[in-house]
Amino acid sequence: MNHQQIAQDILKNVGGKENVSALTHCYTRLRFVLKDSKKADKEQLLKLEGVMSVVENSGQYQVVIGNEVAKVYDQIIPVLGELSSDDKKEDNLSFGNKLLATVTAIFTPVIPAIAASGMLKGILALAVMIAASRGIDIKGYNSYIILNAASNALFYFFPIILGVSAAKVFKTNQYIALILAATLCYPDIVTLMTGENAVTLFGLPVTKANYTSSVIPIIIAVFVLSYVQRFFERTIPEILKIIMVPTMSLLVIVPATLLIFGPIGIYIGNGVNWVYYFIMDVSPILLGAFIGGIWCVLVIFGAHKAIVPIGINDVAQTGKQNLLAFAGAANFSQAGAALGVFFKTKNKTLKTVAASASITALFGITEPAIYGVNLRLKKPMIYAVISGTLGGALMGWGGSYGTAFANQGVLTIPVYMEAGTKAFLCYLIGIAIAFFGACVMTMLLGFEDVPTEDKETKKTASEADLSPTLAVADANIAIPSPIKGIVVPMQKVNDEVFASAALGNGVAVYPEVGEVVAPMDCTVSVLYPTLHAIGLQLNNGVEMLIHIGLDTVQLNGEGFKAHVNVGDHIKQGTKIVSFDISSIKSKGYDLVTPIIVTNTSQYNTVSYVNNEQVAYKDNLLLIKN
Repeated sequence: MNHQQIAQDILKNVGGKENVSALTHCYTRLRFVLKDSKKADKEQLLKLEGVMSVVENSGQYQVVIGNEVAKVYDQIIPVLGELSSDDKKEDNLSFGNKLLATVTAIFTPVIPAIAASGMLKGILALAVMIAASRGIDIKGYNSYIILNAASNALFYFFPIILGVSAAKVFKTNQYIALILAATLCYPDIVTLMTGENAVTLFGLPVTKANYTSSVIPIIIAVFVLSYVQRFFERTIPEILKIIMVPTMSLLVIVPATLLIFGPIGIYIGNGVNWVYYFIMDVSPILLGAFIGGIWCVLVIFGAHKAIVPIGINDVAQTGKQNLLAFAGAANFSQAGAALGVFFKTKNKTLKTVAASASITALFGITEPAIYGVNLRLKKPMIYAVISGTLGGALMGWGGSYGTAFANQGVLTIPVYMEAGTKAFLCYLIGIAIAFFGACVMTMLLGFEDVPTEDKETKKTASEADLSPTLAVADANIAIPSPIKGIVVPMQKVNDEVFASAALGNGVAVYPEVGEVVAPMDCTVSVLYPTLHAIGLQLNNGVEMLIHIGLDTVQLNGEGFKAHVNVGDHIKQGTKIVSFDISSIKSKGYDLVTPIIVTNTSQYNTVSYVNNEQVAYKDNLLLIKN
């Protein structure tokens, strides 16, 4: 196989390197992100030597090659150059999509710190309430003052935090960006900007604005800094760059920020807030209903991050926000719908996933509930949207708001107490409507349940077209199972590459124990870095692929642990990889595990045993020479 020629042919038929915005690979496939998938010629790709299948899935254009994928990938990368990076942005994106991607990239790394600050704020609010009920005011205590500072520090120094994050996105010097942001928060600058006297810079009037807790000014300033820095890097001699580039960049960008870009950012931020609250003034009920209903739909597409800065800017400027109050209705509705699935489903696996997802959603992490349960079953997602809409509408009517930007869950409820009795009660009733409404609707109106694994296995075992074709007595080679679990015919695997036997014949096992062991004495030929895929060379010549779950490459090794290394010769029963079944399920991944004989063409027949379940020493694959 000429890997270089195959690489060139594949690249040509996916539309050329100019059509590729990103490329990665897993154990069997090249995973392209194409700018325009219509430019790819699937028919021609399938005719190429070594290409087993072509699949479009999850925004990726997947070219299935098999064991040789890494060698083909290595030949494509030098041709693609920088375009092969996962971080490469699509050049033909609309302005709106580019803006969304940029906002997401800047704020995503900061979200955990924001969530932590909000949680701490909620704990302190609860402590104040409990102490006040006993006639004690703890706000003057040193401990409260210190912890309160920790909860507020992020927002006071927000320009510094965002400056570092924006510098990474705009690919400029992070430390220069940090100095620029720190200048905006410097005590003397704050005093100048908040004092009564006019401020000038080189004789030019400076628009007075307090940049502590601001959001947009520093982002604009760092964006401009990236171009200023590049200009000086091109024009300053190499021997002087290390000193003069940062110096000249600061001399230009600091005055420019205070005179031009800072005020522009302040005006933009005020404008965004004005629009949001204009809609709020027109109808707080409709705004609450809209956010409460649509929030988790936006989460699916990642678009919710585009409006997160509204709430961040709001709490930074005014000390309160209602965006996440309304979003709280959406979060609790996802938890309720997942709980309804838990009570309604008869599938034990789904029941476990739904219970876990409901609990995590109650603490503000909704992705397991959305992807692993509600969206998967469709109808529970609809019930959650309806319930979130009703809960958000009530919050809008009651004027609910929070005093911190906190991830929505049971632990951050105290953040909404300071809004007043009516507003807080409406918040509590709103999340109750969202949670119990979605749960009850899911239980009463129902959904199309997922069949239990036992029933599914019994059904498939009785179907003539999917049944095994070789008896144990007729096999020259019988290979024990490397996994304990339920046998699933490959045609039932929800992946057309595996189901079509493009990679070779075999069978799948739905694991009951999170361990893969050596089925026989063998050599570990491949152990993919994310540990989801294992290649074995058995002593009898059989080459085997064990692929733990579907699309689990996206977990980047989370939940997996290796116990051997590539090249190790191991005995039968040696543990190869262990994996956390509950954790992987909670993230919405299908754990059905294809076990494939990749050199199937060397044998007359590759089949599997007619059993519903297998243990580690039970025969699974049957081969006839």
